Amino acid sequence: MPVFSPTVLTAVVLALAAAGYFIGRRRALGAVGGQLRRLHSLPGYYGWYVAVWCALPSLMVATLWLSVQPGIVECLVIAALPADIQALEPGRLGLVLNDIRNLANGNIVTRTGDPVVRAAATHYNELRALGHLAMFGLALALALGGLFRARRYVVPDFRARNRVEGMVRVLLIVGSTIAILITIGIVLSLLFEALRFFAKINPVDFLFGLDWSPQTALREDQVASTGLFGAVPLFAGTLLITAIAMAVAVPIGLMSAIYLAEYAPRRVRDVMKPVLEILAGIPTVVYGFFAALTVAPFVRQAGEAIGLNVASESALAAGLVMGIMIIPFVSSLSDDVINAVPQALRDGSYALGATRSETVRKVVVPAALPGIVGGVLLAVSRAIGETMIVVMAAGLAAKLTMNPLEAVTTVTVQIVTLLVGDQEFDSAKTLAAFALGLTLFCITLVLNIVALRTVRKYREKYE
Repeated sequence: MPVFSPTVLTAVVLALAAAGYFIGRRRALGAVGGQLRRLHSLPGYYGWYVAVWCALPSLMVATLWLSVQPGIVECLVIAALPADIQALEPGRLGLVLNDIRNLANGNIVTRTGDPVVRAAATHYNELRALGHLAMFGLALALALGGLFRARRYVVPDFRARNRVEGMVRVLLIVGSTIAILITIGIVLSLLFEALRFFAKINPVDFLFGLDWSPQTALREDQVASTGLFGAVPLFAGTLLITAIAMAVAVPIGLMSAIYLAEYAPRRVRDVMKPVLEILAGIPTVVYGFFAALTVAPFVRQAGEAIGLNVASESALAAGLVMGIMIIPFVSSLSDDVINAVPQALRDGSYALGATRSETVRKVVVPAALPGIVGGVLLAVSRAIGETMIVVMAAGLAAKLTMNPLEAVTTVTVQIVTLLVGDQEFDSAKTLAAFALGLTLFCITLVLNIVALRTVRKYREKYE
């Protein structure tokens, strides 16, 4: 690791901030001789004030520097290239610059023996190292300056708590604003690219067409030169796999939540609930391997044993494994909702002579039903967005069928397929991925809004 790398800088600044915390805290205690009543704020706030002034300005400057430096370095490298290379068209010049960048980073390039590229890569590394050195020095100076500046303000009457809470409030506002802006940027990027797609393909044909074949021809005289972009088979496949997954996840998840909340002893609950939620931490690619290597062959062999024709990749196999993956999601949400039902409702039911089973069926579950429905809708959104299990267990065939024994595909799988490899981003084939993404975004957004409103209605009623 280079001596002046961003990682080393971050470690040094955080170490200085930690030192600043103890310096500020000790200085505050020393200023009043250990008598805390004379301090406006607790000693820890004085330490945090010094630490924040030490770390925040330097890290902000380093972040801004790292975002600007690559562009400046590339401009300087291009300016140092021979005139004939600088005169190349932007596309070819970009390829040369990409080779220089890859060679500087130690990656494989096509122009390894070109002396111009090698010299430019060396110049690139020198400029980058110089930039990191300047950034390290500036950030370190800001950290030390902030530490000594904040240390001067550590006096008994200084309102350290107000200042620290104000800084935290500003950071929270900035963080939430960045999150909102990123979300808006994602939506707008999807929207603009989807509008480009709909300028080529009729939206009615896309939303209600029955044939999906996005492969476009190379010549105008070939058949289906514009491709077929009817997304109904994709919606049908997504709905089929999601329905199978929910048929597995909802009953098992709900029954496990009822048992853990109403019947299980505390010792059993303390063991079973973490074990159940381990399923949520397993990577989806592992579920995909399990579906492709175990569940799909078992489903095919079981179907053939009773005379059914089952595809090697089927919606049933993918739906079963996806349902297993979503069980802890449904169980955890339902368990929280059931535990939130007031105990007074249970006590009133028992006082009227109802058994525990009757209380669960006629009091607890009806009272928790809005929250359970909201959790199920969130689980449906999770199932709709799953990709890896479908790729490995359900196949890529865009068939308009509701037969769970056949191979189908989903919206997310097609998005991945359309964007894999070298693609032209102005063709209808590639732009179709953004249209599918926008459609999927709208569907999941509606489901999440319905789920959140349902849960909010439940909370308003019982909290």
